[in-house]
Amino acid sequence: MELLFLVLLSLHILKTEAVVEHHWCYQSQKCAQPHCEAPEEWYLIDISCKGNKQSPINIVTKNVIYDKNLKPLNFEGYDVKGSSKWNIENNGHTVKVELSTSPKIGGGGLGRKYKATEFHLHWGVPGVQRYLPGSEHSIDGEKEAMELHIVHIREDVSNITEAKETADGVAVLAFFVKVEEENKNYATLINELENIKYKGQTTQMDPLPLSSLLPPEEDLGRYYRYEGSLTTPDCYEGVTWTIFEKPIELSISQISQFSTLHFDGRNSTHMIENFRPFQLLNERKVYWSSASMLLPAAKVLMLVLVLTYILSSLSQ
Repeated sequence: MELLFLVLLSLHILKTEAVVEHHWCYQSQKCAQPHCEAPEEWYLIDISCKGNKQSPINIVTKNVIYDKNLKPLNFEGYDVKGSSKWNIENNGHTVKVELSTSPKIGGGGLGRKYKATEFHLHWGVPGVQRYLPGSEHSIDGEKEAMELHIVHIREDVSNITEAKETADGVAVLAFFVKVEEENKNYATLINELENIKYKGQTTQMDPLPLSSLLPPEEDLGRYYRYEGSLTTPDCYEGVTWTIFEKPIELSISQISQFSTLHFDGRNSTHMIENFRPFQLLNERKVYWSSASMLLPAAKVLMLVLVLTYILSSLSQ
């Protein structure tokens, strides 16, 4: 009987160690949790994390391809304030806000409509005199303080699990967050962070029009587009990424509030640098929206007008 007990106990310990070893984490957690799998080891959790279409990426502007089909997106219901509260959760990796309504996006070369289900953020760490960058994507190697991701799934599916069963199941809108002046539209969300300091804690907030958290719609015509993945395991590849040039602005005090959260329970590591390093682009292309530049015909017309003005000035 004692031998059987020892065998069962050994199996239990081995099983427990296996679970611990296969918990994914960010690099900033490794000191406190040496057995967790950091980003370069995520493929041990899910082999998809070693795929050829992974996110995030560094966007090299000299290599982007102008695409005339990338018109401004159509935002449906983004300016609507729902009646049900938003659920906010510290899920041990980020602040996740589940939406009570389903605003939609379409157009902009997407090919179908997608409905928003949640948004979350990635951020860096407070420095001595400034906030060290924590965005996941970068442009020409430059990162911002934070990055907001609004996750959408195809409008013809019920949830993200079902969306992942298709090759184009998810569309994410990404916004850089820059250190500027205080943004009062974020006050309600930031005030609730005090109630979700530790992993597993949840709270609610009064809903807002989703558009109130974003730059004005007239500034959203300039964006980059590429095919990638989710930036956390299971690293599902089938995500259409739209990364906007115009950043959201928050004060350094507001941004710093996110770093007061913890990855786990009390006395655990503060939730800082919760971003995945950028991945290889491989054979993929990054496209630039048509709103980012004048159409060829418009450029020719502008050049003709300028030359006409110069010639008329010289003849006087």
